[in-house]
Amino acid sequence: MRKPVIICIDDEITILDSLKIQLKQALSYNYLVETALGGEDALELVEELLEDEYEIAVVISDYIMPDIKGDEVLKKIHEISPKTLKIMLTGQADLEAIGNAVKYAKLYRYISKPWHSEDLILTVSEALHSYLQDKKLAQKNAELEEVNQALERANQQQEKLIDRLRENENRLHQFIEAMPVGVFITDARGTPTSINSRAQELLGTEIRESVELDRLSAAYGAYLADSDTIYPARKMPLSLALQGQSTTADDLEIRSGDRTIPLEIWGTPIYNSEGDVSYAIAAFQDITDRKKAEKERQDFIERLSQLNRAFSRFVPKQFLQLLEKESILDVSVGNSVRKEMSVLFSDIRSFTTLSEQMTPAENFQFINSYLSRMEPAIFQNGGFIDKYIGDAIMALFSGGADDAVRAGISMLQQLQAYCRDLQSVGYAPIRIGIGINTGDLILGIVGGQSRLDGTAMGDDVNLASRIEGLTKNYGVPLLISHKTFVSLNNPADYHLRFIDFVRVKGKAEKVSVFEVFDTDPPSLREAKLANKTHFEKALVLYYLKAFTEAQKLLERCLQTHPKDRVAQIYWQRCRRQIDRR
Repeated sequence: MRKPVIICIDDEITILDSLKIQLKQALSYNYLVETALGGEDALELVEELLEDEYEIAVVISDYIMPDIKGDEVLKKIHEISPKTLKIMLTGQADLEAIGNAVKYAKLYRYISKPWHSEDLILTVSEALHSYLQDKKLAQKNAELEEVNQALERANQQQEKLIDRLRENENRLHQFIEAMPVGVFITDARGTPTSINSRAQELLGTEIRESVELDRLSAAYGAYLADSDTIYPARKMPLSLALQGQSTTADDLEIRSGDRTIPLEIWGTPIYNSEGDVSYAIAAFQDITDRKKAEKERQDFIERLSQLNRAFSRFVPKQFLQLLEKESILDVSVGNSVRKEMSVLFSDIRSFTTLSEQMTPAENFQFINSYLSRMEPAIFQNGGFIDKYIGDAIMALFSGGADDAVRAGISMLQQLQAYCRDLQSVGYAPIRIGIGINTGDLILGIVGGQSRLDGTAMGDDVNLASRIEGLTKNYGVPLLISHKTFVSLNNPADYHLRFIDFVRVKGKAEKVSVFEVFDTDPPSLREAKLANKTHFEKALVLYYLKAFTEAQKLLERCLQTHPKDRVAQIYWQRCRRQIDRR
């Protein structure tokens, strides 16, 4: 099979060589790349390729050429090979030239010189994809035409068969009587002409020749399934068959006394030699067992769905998706995947003291009330909860650090509303700490034969927990690591300030931590923003061991906001260093 051809047209050999090299490298060996030095050469090349039965997929042409301009070349190529996609590559074409190329040559795309290699390759790749899709569509249309012809032949054969059936009417009656399904036949006017024994058994009556078609449903007790509505005559497969339609219905049931039989009915028109409907046949069968099986199947599916929903509350579906598992049934011990994620830890401050003031039942109710408020903030920001650890939450985010930070901010906003509700019923408000870190972790299934659990492990998971613990030291609700900070799409979207460069428990290297103070009260937030320049300069001076200068700047910050816990900590550190000198 010959490879499709890409033709590059220009009056400069160096440009043609460059195009050919770039396209061959990008498109491997799936396409031939030919070059033409000018328009006349290109038209000759097109004629030769078409004579040799090559497919010309794409033509890339310059505009300014000494013999024929690019828009004219593309127009002539379009007349020869209309399915070829045309691209103009030039820095000098005016709007008129491009308009001509679009109008007369069906120009696919325009790329200016000098071109970007990535733009060129992307445009050509898209053009090739479009060409192949058009080719596939043409092939599919040809196949459909063959199918239509086959269907036409089948219809012709069916008509011949119907003619034979008409000539052997007596045999037809014998045949339908032997059929295991009910058969009901009417003439073209809808008058019943024949009914077999099985049909009489299912309908509970003999043929009623005097019944008009629009009263057929009422005469035989035909109702819409699971309702008290007489089955509409116009929807009857028998009625539709008289209109030339072959249909099926399974929403009908026959009622006679205390007996109800659900039926499936097939309506088929029978044509005469002139093509007119001369008879209509309704074949039907009792589908009581099938309905029962379908009901059992639906109940079973609903039960499975309920079980899946229940399982997803223990093992989140996002967890299974990250493991590339369809359901909880597919997981086993050791299934794992390494992935960069953001990890969020949160904890209630002084919860032990708080819980001592409650009964076990009150404690349990309080925890569930609190967690139910926090959970939506995580899910709505693309995360899922890995586990609850008492009052603590561990959540994972695979979509990016911004999701985790937004979730932390949303949790604190939810907490403010929750605390108002607590105070309204006589409880004291609570505070929480949130720590977020981003990095590589192992997500997988641990446990034994009798008990499995999904979890995330790694140094970066532990670091998130340690950072959450640091919120107690600095008196702030939300801290993030340097890794999370640099992973944000735009840190300026948040209210952030550098807090410290610390060595956390279990880590040899120091870690930079940043405060996110979007949810601070407006006065506190504005004070931190106003002091941010002085605060950050003070921290730089502190780390340069210029403690006196740093202390002065911190005092200015504390004058504006005396309760800034972090500024207080650094002021005290400076004080101790100065006293030691």
